[in-house]
Parts: sequence; C-alpha cells; structure tokens
Amino acid sequence: MSGPRIGVTGVTRHVLGADRSQVNAAYVYAVLHAGGVPLILPPLIRPEDAGTVLDSLDGLLLSGGEDVDPAHFNSEPHPALGDVDPKRDAFELALFREAWRRQMPVLAICRGLQLVNVALGGTLWQDIPSERPGGLGHKQEADRDDRTHPVDLVPGSRLAAALGATRCDVNSFHHQSVRQLASGLMITAAAPDGEIEGLESAAGAPWLLAVQWHPEEFHADHEAPDHGLFAALVQAVRG
Repeated sequence: MSGPRIGVTGVTRHVLGADRSQVNAAYVYAVLHAGGVPLILPPLIRPEDAGTVLDSLDGLLLSGGEDVDPAHFNSEPHPALGDVDPKRDAFELALFREAWRRQMPVLAICRGLQLVNVALGGTLWQDIPSERPGGLGHKQEADRDDRTHPVDLVPGSRLAAALGATRCDVNSFHHQSVRQLASGLMITAAAPDGEIEGLESAAGAPWLLAVQWHPEEFHADHEAPDHGLFAALVQAVRG
C-alpha cells in the first residue's frame, strides 16, 4: 500500500526579498519517517477551497506558527499578543472544520492544538506569563530538540498509547494555551503547572490527537517516543 497523503499546513514568510510559502523541514522528515507522503498546504489558499484541498488528502497535520487571532474566540487582543496571519487563520479554520465534518484523521501541533480548540468553540489564554504568572517557562531559549519540562499523560488515552508512556519530557515554544476547552475534546496531557499539553477527541468524535509541544523536532532521534504521534496518524488513516 502506498503511503497516505498527509497535508501539512504552512506559513508565509518574507525571505531573500520574496514572499515564500513553506514549512519547517522537521515536519516533512517526521511524516516521511512514519510512512506518510507529506504535501505542503500554503496558507494563501482561499477558505472556500478547503474542501477541494481535502479531496486530495488522506490525513491532516496542523503545524505551529503564529498566534490565533483572538477575534475568532470573541476576545480583545492582549497587549502581549504576537503576530497573527488573517489569511492563515481563515484557511486553517475552514480546513479543520471540513476535515472534522468528513471525519478525516488530524494531528495538531502547538498552534494547531490552539486552532482546533478555537474552531470547536473553545478559548485561549493569549499570554501565559502575564495571564497565568508563576508557572513554568513555556517558551524555551534552548535548542529546538532540547526537552525542558515534563508532561503527564492520562493512562489509557490515545496520546499515552501513541507515546508508550504516561510521562515524558518535551520541548516548549508557546506563550498561548487552552483556556476554555471546546466540546468534543478531552484533556489527556498537562504540565506540572497545569497548562494543557495534550488533547484528543472524545468517544464517538472524529480521530484527533493534539499536542502543545513540537514532536517533529525529534525526528532525527530514532528512539524518540514522539515518532509514535506521527505513526498514530498514519495508522488512523490506514485503519
């Protein structure tokens, strides 16, 4: 059987004098390692074309990046709100909602987790350091493949099964997190300070895994448990 086609959402960046649509190569390596065929989805695609995009895919990976615009969860911008990309928000919200409707398997990473929660009616903390002071540092300055804090996983959860553990150390590059949980989702991982680090779909809902850290950054470590997340996505597509 050929590898399933996994759409990977991308970013727009101005590089060397030109706007470029791209993804970090780590996502590509991680999907390839799991046996999938990664297809990059530029955020410039119109929201109304989300269904056409999904027609050519078997699974979806929502990648990290900019903050989600708080207008999408009826909040005013916090002074510490980072960069937002209106076109990316519009496309990815439409893309995920249509994938959810079609029951297409989805793996969501960092911003992706936040976007899923917002798409299904939840809200976000816009800036952890100022809105929830006293917790862990969730925006590390260490290398991207350094593990800087632990997360505890709910035993028996889809997430724990994918990682083969109920506790693991992760990297961390976010200043936003889930505030009010959306309907249809379950919390299956948390940091010691209570920040939500993992979600999955409730029983009877479409297949979904979402993590707040960046598992793709461990793609070169063949023993990393994080490979299990990408393998679980590919297996869900094939299953």
